[in-house]
Formats: sequence, structure tokens, C-alpha cells
Amino acid sequence: MNMDMVVKTSHIPQPGETVLGGSFLMNPGGKGANQAVAVARLGGDVTFIGKIGDDIFGKQSSQLFDEEGVDTNGILSDHNTPSGIALITVDEQGENSIVVAPGANAHLEPGDVEKALDNYPDSKILLVQLEIPMRTVEHAARIARHRGMQVILNPAPANSMVPGMFDLIDIITPNVNEAEMLSGVRIVDVSSARQAAESIHQQGVKHVIVTLGKDGAALLEDGMFYHIPAPSVETVDTTAAGDVFNGALAVAVGEGKILTDAVAFACRAASIAVTRMGAQSSIPFRNEVLLNSMT
Repeated sequence: MNMDMVVKTSHIPQPGETVLGGSFLMNPGGKGANQAVAVARLGGDVTFIGKIGDDIFGKQSSQLFDEEGVDTNGILSDHNTPSGIALITVDEQGENSIVVAPGANAHLEPGDVEKALDNYPDSKILLVQLEIPMRTVEHAARIARHRGMQVILNPAPANSMVPGMFDLIDIITPNVNEAEMLSGVRIVDVSSARQAAESIHQQGVKHVIVTLGKDGAALLEDGMFYHIPAPSVETVDTTAAGDVFNGALAVAVGEGKILTDAVAFACRAASIAVTRMGAQSSIPFRNEVLLNSMT
């Protein structure tokens, strides 16, 4: 859970370059938090497990979770560490560059997650990403697997330690850069995305979804390959698009949709998010995604 500080500018500066920016906005973000809000807005029942600082950013984020209908009983407060922040630059094409100071997120311990999960024995899905310590991610996945939950891992930010927990993952959702790191395959088109997905699958992950931005997603389901296109839209800001995709995917999988339909639902949700500025402010509601599917 981070507080995002976003500046819109003509282009992302090179090292040593100063760019005069335009509009500035500040809103709650963080990959896990964005995914939780996406699940709630898209009709899922979701609990957020995380750690915030005892400061104004943490209090604001927690309050907004309450307003969104996200269960906050899994949120812990760290009195010695500030809440996480993200500094985000967005260029005229909607592409972004992000630097994260994790703050309290880096102090979420395996025991914290285990205690929180004990309060939700009937949960179906663990959706997890990598803005918390890897030891905590792996412990959470191991508990979830033991309890019969499906584990969806969004391996972002990219981390070379991920293959060590492949046997605990049901669905992995890397973007192009992350898939290249995990597979060793350079992705330039749908065909090479398939090769990367096959490499990751051969390393032990049952289902692999490589997100391809405007080109949709490449799905390898039990060895069968599918390319799911995304709706064509005018991109304004790609911040949180991947988080919206993952939240939507978790909702659809939790509702029992077949994986191709779940990925298509996720692509539609993400395509709406990129037409808007901000992270959580860009996340669509379920009725918008359903309407989008009919147009």
C-alpha cells in the first residue's frame, strides 16, 4: 500500500535531465492495494493483508479502503516506519516511470500474513505481488496451497527469486519484461510471448498469462495456447493497468469462469483503466466492464 505522487510531463527524463512537468496528483496506490480495490469494484469479496505506517498516508489509504468495501482487518500499523510512497512520471503517450520507497511494506513478515489468513479459512484465492518481502510472499503462497486456495502471483516488480516458488503457483501473470526475465526469451510479438510462456510452464507453473499491453494477453493453459486481444482504446496513463488486470482475473476465476473468459474480462477492465489518470482513481466498476463487453 503506497501513496502515489504523479507528475504528467512531455517525456520521461533521462539521467541528469530536468523536465518541466505539468499536472500533479496524489492518490492511494501500491500494487496490492490497487488489486484489492479492483477486486472490490468488480464485484469480489476481498480482504487486504498489508502493513502501513502510523502516518497520514497510511490513515488515508485505510479510510479509502473502507469506503471501497475492502475488508481492512488484515492491515497492520508499523509505528517505527513510514507508509510506502511511489514517485510516478507519466509521459504524453501514457507510459510511466516509477520509483517506490516501500516503507512499512518491507516490514510485512511471514507471521503477520499467517495470522491474518487464519481469520479467513474459507478464502478461495490468494492474489499476491512482490512489493513485500519475498520470504513473506513464499510463506503466504505455501499456506494458501496447503489450505487448497488457488495462488495467483503477479511477479512485479521483477524478481529473479520467483522461480524458487513456481511449484506453489497456480497462475502467474508477468508482463513482457518480467516474462523475459523468468524465461530468458526476448518477447517481440505474440509468437515469442508463447515461447516465453512455454518456458515458464516447463519450469513448473500450471497456467501462464503474459500481459502484452495494447496487444492483450498470451495464455498458456495446461499447455494449450491462446491469444486474447484487448479492446482498442486511446491510452492516457498505464499506471495500475496490470493491477486492474490481476484484480479482474481473480474475480473472474473466483466466479468459476473458464480461464480464457477470465483473461478476456481482465483485458477489458485494464483497457478501461488506461483511458484514465491515476492508479486507484482509474479502476473501473463492474457495470462499466460489462457494458464495454457489449460495445
